[in-house]
Order: sequence, then C-alpha cells, then structure tokens
Amino acid sequence: MREANGILARVRERLGLSGSDAEADRWSRLAAYLPIAGFLVLAAVAMVSSDAFLSATNLGNLQRQIVTNGLISLGMLLVILTGGIDLAVGAVLALGGIVGAVLLNALPWPVAVPLGLLVGIFAGAANGALVAYLRMPPFVATLATMSAFRGLVYVFSETPVVQNNAAFRRIVVASLGPVTTVALLVAACFILVSWFLGRTTAGRTFYAIGGNVEAVRLAGIDVRAHQLLAYLVSGGFAGLAGLVLTTRLGIAQPSVGAAMELDAIAACVIGGASLAGGVGTVRGTLAGVLLLGLINNLLNLYGVQAYWQQIVKGALIVFAVLARQRSD
Repeated sequence: MREANGILARVRERLGLSGSDAEADRWSRLAAYLPIAGFLVLAAVAMVSSDAFLSATNLGNLQRQIVTNGLISLGMLLVILTGGIDLAVGAVLALGGIVGAVLLNALPWPVAVPLGLLVGIFAGAANGALVAYLRMPPFVATLATMSAFRGLVYVFSETPVVQNNAAFRRIVVASLGPVTTVALLVAACFILVSWFLGRTTAGRTFYAIGGNVEAVRLAGIDVRAHQLLAYLVSGGFAGLAGLVLTTRLGIAQPSVGAAMELDAIAACVIGGASLAGGVGTVRGTLAGVLLLGLINNLLNLYGVQAYWQQIVKGALIVFAVLARQRSD
C-alpha cells in the first residue's frame, strides 16, 4: 500500500500535477454544492406549488426512480475517472433485467440475483477487454457493444417477460419508514465506492490514469487491469439496476434502458466530473442524480411532456461544462 502510494506521489510530482490537482479538487467540491443547491431550491418550489409532492406515494416513487440512474451513474463515474466512457450501460441494464427476470421465475432469488449480476459483470468485462487490451477507443468500443448487447436482448426474448418472484419483489418495493429499501441499497453502494476511491490505492490510481495514463504506465502500474476493473464494475452496477427495475415494474421490457447512458453521463458531468478523466467525486455524482431525479419528478407532476425533460438535461450539461471552463 505505502509503496503504491509512493509511486503515485512520484508520478504526480514528476508531472507537476500537485497544484493543478488541488485546483481540480477544489472545483470538484464546489461543483458538488451547485446541484445540491439547485435540488433544495426546486424541492422548496415543489412543496409550495404541488400538494402531491410530499405525499408518501410520490416520495416513494421518487426514491425508486432515482435508484436506476444512481446505480448506472456510479459505475459511469469510475469509467469517466479513467478517461473512458461507457455507452453500453443502457443495453446492459436491459440484458440484466430480462435475463434476471427469467432466472427469478425459475430459481430462488438468493440464487437468481447473483447469477443475474454476473450477466452485467461479464458484459462490463467485455467492454473493458476491448478498451484495455485491444486498445479500442472507449467511445467506439462501447458504441459497438451497445448495439450488440441490445440485439442480444431481443435474441433472448422479443417479447416482455413477466417477473413473478413475489419474495424478491417484496424486498425491492418494501420501505423502512419513509425510506425505501432500494434507496438504502444505493446509499450503501455510494458509500462503498466513495471509500474505494478515497481510501484505496486502486481507487486513487483511477484518478492518476485519467490525469496522465502514460506516466502511470511508465511508473510500473498495471493500467489495463484498472481500466478493466472500471468497466467491469460499471457493467455490474448496470446489471443490478436492471434487476431492481424489472422487479419494481414486475415486467422486463427488451426496449428498456434506451438513452439511460445519457442520464448517467449527465449526472456525472453536472456533479463536477470531467469527461477528459481524472476529476470527479462520488458526492458530486450523487448530487447530479438527485437533481435530475427531482426535475423529472416535478415535470411529471406538472404534466409536462417527456421531451422537455431532455431539453432540461441538455441545458444542465451545457451549464456544467461552461462553468468548468470558466473556472479553469
């Protein structure tokens, strides 16, 4: 551990990145507060303007809706930190959901859920192998696998699959007071990834790879293994999101997950992550997920067409990128 930390420190010192890293860290901390402030303002407006916002039904639905984007955004953050991108998370979500539904219908949920997660992990490993070992550009590699995985979903089942495992469904839709169990699951995942990035050598290496991959490679660190790990975890989170979404809805749709990769990228960027790699935080990503979830919920409550949600997301991304450029 100490030896690896020393290597990373020497890499940063050799590149003269300590000052720029500190500046990037300060911006990341600031960027995390901006979406939080927006979330609080919108929540206050919603409480005043909509009687349905604070209802138990709506708050429960809001938590469950945030779960899906929260999981795939968390995996996307790890990939972005290494300087990559994962456009296949939506298709992996659909694949994990439909395979998971079949497994849950045939097996007890303690057996079916881990097997369903393996679907996402294997898909992520395929992405990681193309990027890390075959040296394909991340955009091209995951664009290709996005198409392949989506096609595989329809090969597996062209029609929706009803998920009738009542025991697992009770767990997914249950609540502990005002907090849903799936919200607690996502909170645990965010805490675990935050610890991983901040307290482990491998996590800190993700930042170093995104900052200067060649210098990290010259320092003797296995860059390819870390890149593979990032995509593998991203696929695992996408598969988990598919399982949870399928169980919550009670049906697995082959078309589900379309464009969800854009929501995940938006949450990361709004939370302060840089698509160039090396910059981003878990708390910032969480803030981006909460803000996007609240915006979608409010527009639904006000009966606004879904197309406007895409316009709002695009505007938020533009604002976040311009704010970063100004700070730099």
